[in-house]
Amino acid sequence: MVQRFLLKILLSPVSLLYGMGVGFRNLMYRTGLLKGIEFDLPVISVGNLSVGGAGKTPHIEYLVRLLGEYLQVATLSRGYKRKTKGFLLAKTEMTAEQVGDEPLQFKRKFPDMTVAVCESRAFGIPEIMSRFPETQVILLDDAFQHRSVKPGLNIMLTEFHHPFTRDYLLPSGRLREWRAAYERADYIIVSKCPRQMEPEQQNALVTEIEPQPHQRIYFSYYDYGRPYYLFNPRYQLKLEPDLDVLLICAIARTEYLTDYLEEQVGSVQIQEYEDHHFFTKYDVGQLKANFDRLESKKKVILTTEKDAMRLEMHRSFMLENEMPIFALPVEVKFHFGDAERFDTDVKEFLLNFKA
Repeated sequence: MVQRFLLKILLSPVSLLYGMGVGFRNLMYRTGLLKGIEFDLPVISVGNLSVGGAGKTPHIEYLVRLLGEYLQVATLSRGYKRKTKGFLLAKTEMTAEQVGDEPLQFKRKFPDMTVAVCESRAFGIPEIMSRFPETQVILLDDAFQHRSVKPGLNIMLTEFHHPFTRDYLLPSGRLREWRAAYERADYIIVSKCPRQMEPEQQNALVTEIEPQPHQRIYFSYYDYGRPYYLFNPRYQLKLEPDLDVLLICAIARTEYLTDYLEEQVGSVQIQEYEDHHFFTKYDVGQLKANFDRLESKKKVILTTEKDAMRLEMHRSFMLENEMPIFALPVEVKFHFGDAERFDTDVKEFLLNFKA
């Protein structure tokens, strides 16, 4: 704890320089010297102020389920850590190296939806509109800082246990911008809340965040589904107290997931990597060795759906070695009756949208 505090102090001059650069760029937008492009179809951005971990992917999937039944929805991501360049349409048979793990997950879950990746949102949106003129709404993944596009609806996420109000600028903290940037958001979602949440906790965070008059604030949590076998989703697993789990994941923060699993199973051991890590042959070999060393009559390997997109590249090895690896699905739920309110607010935005 002391070392972390000292490190923040040592890195604070770098954070200040970084903040000056970010602040100058935002000043250019505020004064109109730089302007974000607006489009004649609804664009919804889902992002956060911090680096990773707030749950953007499940919230985008929530929006896809909400809107996909009635509208032609498309998603646009940068395809973080992909090994390709430029505008690219995701296909179900592609790999995470080609389009990125999150876009591939979107395409696998919603195969009829247009899923695109492009480093420039300002270029990617017109490309989608040109190729798919029937598109009615575009969801931007992790675009809160990409101000070259001005979305019609700006949704910002912040974690319940790690709200932006208690964080600091990179590199001493995890914030990409000064805290005041939250004022750009239309909706603020406090994500990864406890499954059981008291109104007092809600009120305390609302007071801490101090939403602006134009902003609406919601509180969401994760509802985990039944794990399914990575190479045949028809085979599902029931989490039980006599089950021991070896968890392999490369996500920004694991405590929300591990807290849930520890309540469901006998024990949880974790093989953890940095966010979006591309697993190597060595990593998967270590996974097998660690699993073999796990002394249990009933044991399994578990991962997140996002990590499954990258682990899948080692399919042959895992099948050859009969590794029982299961992916844990997740869906977003809202507290305090917010689901109906949130759904209505999003639909009203779309109904009132004017090109």
